[in-house]
Amino acid sequence: MKRFLDMFSKNTFNLSLQKTIPAAAAKANYATEASFETKPFRLHKLDDGPSTNVTLNREDALKYFTQLHGIRRMETSAGNLYKEKIIRGFCHLYSGQEAVAVGMKAALRPQDAVITAYRAHGWTYMMGVSMKGVLTELTGRESGCARGKGGSMHMYTENFYGGNGIVGAQVPLGTGVALAMKYQKIDGVCVSLYGDGAANQGQVFEAYNMAKLWNLPCIYVCENNGYGMGTSSERAAASTSYYSRGDYIPGIWVDGMDVLAVREATKFAVEHCTSGKGPIILEAATYRYSGHSMSDPGTSYRTRDEIQEVRQTRDPITSFKEKIVASNLVTPEELKKLETEIRVAVDEATKKAKTDKEVPMEELTGDIYATTYEPKIRNITPFNPLDHKRYGQAVNL
Repeated sequence: MKRFLDMFSKNTFNLSLQKTIPAAAAKANYATEASFETKPFRLHKLDDGPSTNVTLNREDALKYFTQLHGIRRMETSAGNLYKEKIIRGFCHLYSGQEAVAVGMKAALRPQDAVITAYRAHGWTYMMGVSMKGVLTELTGRESGCARGKGGSMHMYTENFYGGNGIVGAQVPLGTGVALAMKYQKIDGVCVSLYGDGAANQGQVFEAYNMAKLWNLPCIYVCENNGYGMGTSSERAAASTSYYSRGDYIPGIWVDGMDVLAVREATKFAVEHCTSGKGPIILEAATYRYSGHSMSDPGTSYRTRDEIQEVRQTRDPITSFKEKIVASNLVTPEELKKLETEIRVAVDEATKKAKTDKEVPMEELTGDIYATTYEPKIRNITPFNPLDHKRYGQAVNL
């Protein structure tokens, strides 16, 4: 168990899993690969789209399940920490939308970048930050990925340009990352994620225009969970076909509750961008189980029955679990063991998030600038400035 926890905290669990599975699979006579049919994709300005017939091997089945269940457990812990008033301020949970992050990351390459909105915990974990690094950041501890000073909406790591608190602002920022990649001749794409609530922002369409003019390698992803804060998409948008709202930019609608469909759509989008065809839009139809943020009960504008129906009929983890068990890729006993190990790992990370030290007061004015041109930082009044100190290099600098 200690070995598992060490691997999990370092985000090397999946690598170790892949090394041990082939021998185990041969011994237990599991199926090594299975095929599944996804819901049809809807296409805009595309003659052909992703294949609806997808294959999955045993190694990836276990990896995706671990990631899906890990995000769900981590977010459950974050919700509990907020209720205990250990996490303060804003906290937007990703529960219900896990298949988008897991499916997309499965198709991305090491050189590809991601930028998202403030519902960023799951993406932060998928891009390489350990659960401990996420949860301790949420509680403001020094072992957090931003030393506790970024909080829920501002976490970063290599090729991950964080969650952004200004609605829709990550779309032009992601366009800029894609421009930099093209300018520097980096064979990468930038995934820029936003919600259906942000889809009506003017800056989104301005970014579309620039990206298409310059054929930038940018994948715009609308995570359509049905509600922008407390307003349903039908009440907020004259057109809810978000995949077609790029007009001159091709688009794909994908079932965002199916990790395999998301993976295939993302593979297609990466190929589209890297072949020089410019940007593409994905609309991932998904659902959030919690409110917009922890301060929103989420039941004043939708019924509990609606939430329960989605949990029972479309849950991304349950449906994936049923697929891989029915196809003999894994056994229920294996998944139960994984669930137990993940729970223990999250419990350990949660304990650290409660007990680790906060950064000292003198560090609060540290690392405000990447290059220190102003050695003094304005205090409450301008007459008693504070010293600016450098503690570490910015991860994306």
